[in-house]
Amino acid sequence: MNTVQPQNTESLPSLCVSELIRVQAQNNPDRIAIVAPKRTPLNYGSLCDRIHQTATILNHLGISHNDRVAVVLPNGPEMAVAFLAIAQTATCAPLNPAYREQEFDFYLSDLNAKALIIQPGIAEPARTVAKQRGIPIIEIYPQIEAEAGTFTISENLTNSASQIPNPEPHQIALVLHTSGTTSRPKIVPLTHLNLCTSANNIRQTLNLSERDRCLNIMPLFHIHGLIAALLSSLSAGASIVCTPGFYAPQFFSWIAEFQPTWYSAVPTMHQSILAQAPGNRDIISHHQLRFIRSSSASLAPQIMAQLEATFNVPVIEAYGMTEATHQMASNPLPPRERKPGSVGVAAGPEIAIMDEAGNLISIGEIGEVVIKGANVTPGYENNPKANAEAFTNGWFRTGDLGYLDSDRYLFLKGRIKEIINRAGEKISPREVDEILLEHPAIAQAITFAAPHTLLGEDVAAAVILKAGMTASELEIKEFAAQKLADFKIPRVILFLDEIPKGPTGKLQRIGLAEKLGMTASNPTAAPVEYTPPQTANEIKLAEIWSQVLGIEKIGIHDNFFQLGGDSILAAQIVNRVRDTWEVELSFLIFFQQPTIATMAEKITQAGAAMIESDGLAEMLAEIEALSDEEAQQILDQK
Repeated sequence: MNTVQPQNTESLPSLCVSELIRVQAQNNPDRIAIVAPKRTPLNYGSLCDRIHQTATILNHLGISHNDRVAVVLPNGPEMAVAFLAIAQTATCAPLNPAYREQEFDFYLSDLNAKALIIQPGIAEPARTVAKQRGIPIIEIYPQIEAEAGTFTISENLTNSASQIPNPEPHQIALVLHTSGTTSRPKIVPLTHLNLCTSANNIRQTLNLSERDRCLNIMPLFHIHGLIAALLSSLSAGASIVCTPGFYAPQFFSWIAEFQPTWYSAVPTMHQSILAQAPGNRDIISHHQLRFIRSSSASLAPQIMAQLEATFNVPVIEAYGMTEATHQMASNPLPPRERKPGSVGVAAGPEIAIMDEAGNLISIGEIGEVVIKGANVTPGYENNPKANAEAFTNGWFRTGDLGYLDSDRYLFLKGRIKEIINRAGEKISPREVDEILLEHPAIAQAITFAAPHTLLGEDVAAAVILKAGMTASELEIKEFAAQKLADFKIPRVILFLDEIPKGPTGKLQRIGLAEKLGMTASNPTAAPVEYTPPQTANEIKLAEIWSQVLGIEKIGIHDNFFQLGGDSILAAQIVNRVRDTWEVELSFLIFFQQPTIATMAEKITQAGAAMIESDGLAEMLAEIEALSDEEAQQILDQK
């Protein structure tokens, strides 16, 4: 049977989050727990006090265990303390502050939130939705001059010394939504036992101690930041730097100021850090890192090698997901072997490989990765269908394809739903990624499925070229053809300046074709038939596109990206549209239907809305009735 047993672990120091902090505070109250840029450090004794004070206030406001408290706060020490306090007395539901009003409306409703914790001036759409839904709003006010993580609350109470009972291990501490591929995200409840188990697993995998310091650049509304960075550090009695979030130009100054011993990030962050490295060689020569961790997406072997060469420390790639309270497997620290391309060995839960029929299969065979253990969610909330699909004989089905080698290192082959099915040929997009990244001119690459009338799906890729380097689509295809079977070679390659990412900085293959405007049913067919511009708006836009892209003849249905466009050139077009029509065109149009025809329609709609308020709607009709030459003269005069 293809099964990996969990690592030997010590007894958990606690089975609830508040007790985990309390143990550290009792043993070493003066040890630094949380630091932040331009803030006084917060020690474990004070952290324990802050947690208790906040939990007491929430309790007096009528919030108790199992009540859902939505939290919309920026990254930083206040978010860290709020999470720990809410987990003691209720259930924490962190949300991305960048959500739009419609998204907040869905999540707050789906959570049945008892209250919303928010900071003035942050995520106003969340406040709007909470008021509309009658959800109580609790505001926190950071005390910048005080210790990191110190804040007051809009509902202050005095002389309150009530003791809040510790939650039971099975009680829900945290709820998160999966991004998934369905139209409706699923709620993942995670218990105190889940959280403490996972934090302990990560602590042991990384051999964390009180001497360590983590530089957190991951968002604290995400399981990676909450568990891998924050809770694992605190479970070890170590310290954590709570930054405002990832900002590559600032990263090296934080390394110099706080001297962390490790950081954890997603691959796109590592790539951005590498891009900044040449200008920060002095800081790199004096860093105190003992390892770098990568998780939440596959790390290309080339990036791993570059990181290790740059920082001269091991890079530890781990494998995690929300339903497992983050970590499932991890490459071990030296002197144990790290295998590039592998996500390591079981690091907490049991790991096995299962076939489609639900049978565990042998070493070396590819199948679905399945797990079981105390860090695995008890099941999706109010979703029997999803639970029936996700659990088989006590094993949780991750949805990832992979295999175990003879040393029981896990190698992933991609998400089952990310696998490209080209006329029956199954193609792993990660395999194509790694080949493309070997091209000397390519800095980033992501392979994804593009719709095809005859084949069902075909292979497409989006690439970012290295600064100062060039490569044509044909050159890249010829390079890939030397190392890939014909059916694996991308039929469409888009050159971008930035690849669209999810809210946590993760590259998302599923749905990328639609985001990039590849809505044609047959993307490998010959270019669309040339359709000349006809209206005044189309004629002017064609002129702008021609100047920006350096292409003489552009039809109104030609795709911007397939003409060689990228986000820098898109910004130039947006600026010229603003100058010409005094219309603010949304950049999102370039990731929906990036054609002159669509853009001209948007400009016409925006112009109509603008002049209607001045009682000039008839003028638009008159202009449209003019000849092209007359309309152009009017536009030039404007």
